[in-house]
Formats: sequence, structure tokens, C-alpha cells
Amino acid sequence: MQDEPTPIELTRTVADFLRNDIAPLISGHQAFKLRVAVNILDLVTRQLTREEGSDAAELERLRALLGMDGSVTDLNRALAERIAKGEVDLATPGLSEHLWQTTMDKLAVDQPNYASYKRELSRNGG
Repeated sequence: MQDEPTPIELTRTVADFLRNDIAPLISGHQAFKLRVAVNILDLVTRQLTREEGSDAAELERLRALLGMDGSVTDLNRALAERIAKGEVDLATPGLSEHLWQTTMDKLAVDQPNYASYKRELSRNGG
């Protein structure tokens, strides 16, 4: 594996090139498709930048909530099953905070310009 440029640097560079050098040269439906492609590259960049830390934090919260080990996918499935069975609800210590932080972490990747996300970040000093 190459040390440099990193995948993050590559996706950022391609997105910036398309956004700054190519987008001004095209219009209509092609410009729309280009914006979609740039948004995808930006999303991949955010995933590469944030996801590892977010996944690790989510895994730790799930382990603490459920008192068991497993993958993020397996623990989320177990949590959903416990919620469906009524074994866990918003009165369960830590559940509300876990759901909130997981949502905020996902929005940071998927929709960082979402107005409500930005408002919550500013409220919480993020």
C-alpha cells in the first residue's frame, strides 16, 4: 500500500478538480451529474476521515449497553431485538445518549450541512 497520497487526499483532490476546473465548463444535465459525482467523492472522503473513530466509539457504547462483545452489526442487531422485545427502552441508562451520538456521527458523514445537525453542533460546542 502506498503511503502518499492517502485515499483521503486522492478523493479530495479529484473532487476539488471536478468542482473547480470542470464544473464551470459544463451545464444542464451533465452539470447535475457532475455535482452528484462530486457529492459522492465528498461523502467518501468524510467516511474515510470520520468513520473509523465513529465506529470504534459506537462499538464501545454498544458493548457497555448490552454487556456483550461482537461486531457493530451484530451488536446493533442485538440492540434492535432487545428494543423490539421491550427489554430496552429510553429509560435504559445510556440508550438515549448512544442513539443521539450515533445519529450525530452518521449525520457528520452523510449530511454535514443539514441545518438541524449544524444547530445541534453549535448547541453542544461541536
